[in-house]
Amino acid sequence: MVDFQYKDSYGVKDLEEIVRILRAPGGCPWDAEQTHQSIRRNFLEETYEAVEAIDEGSSEHLREELGDVLLQVALHTEMERECGRFDLDGVADGICKKLIFRHPHVFGDVAVSGTGEVLSNWEVLKRQEKGQATHTDALEAVARALPALWRAEKVQKKAKKAGFDWPEISGALDKLSEELEELRQAVRQGTNVEEELGDLLFSAVNAARFADVDPEEALNRATDKFIARFRQVEVRAAQSGRSLEDMTLAELDTLWEEAKGT
Repeated sequence: MVDFQYKDSYGVKDLEEIVRILRAPGGCPWDAEQTHQSIRRNFLEETYEAVEAIDEGSSEHLREELGDVLLQVALHTEMERECGRFDLDGVADGICKKLIFRHPHVFGDVAVSGTGEVLSNWEVLKRQEKGQATHTDALEAVARALPALWRAEKVQKKAKKAGFDWPEISGALDKLSEELEELRQAVRQGTNVEEELGDLLFSAVNAARFADVDPEEALNRATDKFIARFRQVEVRAAQSGRSLEDMTLAELDTLWEEAKGT
């Protein structure tokens, strides 16, 4: 039996202690074996589940999922504490100092006219804080671990702040058409397909940015739409006593067009 005080209600410090116990000798073998890399994906998955709870609009589900995210923070922090580098108070200290530094209009004597100026100042302070001397430094600082569409969008937004952008969406759409043709040529020649496809996707994100559309959300909705129509195709095939595998592509296309009309 571990030395632990059971309570009716627990706080963040209790979570810290529970994680310490789990990873300590005599605790949980699985928890003790974990490293930053071994639970890296867990962190991502828990974060996405919290986002799903936000989309659902469920406070109870969100509280649960934020707890799972907080557990990931506590686990990674405990690994660092064990190595003598930092603890949870150190993490809190860092973010508190960052917030104070990036809000001089609240914690200092800087005056702002509104949200736009706040965001502009935030970007300047962020670059100063991270020692980003050039615009390219800012682009390179965008996390590679972000979903690719979001990373592309963020890089494009930072490039725009340097004046590197089309004045309107027509330029982005023309570039999209140009990249599509280059992909067609690459496919015909059997070379550089991956590169040209990447350029096409990057250009599609540019068009989405001009249209004020979240590219991740747009693709997710398109995927949901595909699944819904695919279900209709499968249902219609079953109603005719056939399976999808037994049908020709032309027959499937016919069912697909019917599904699009519903």
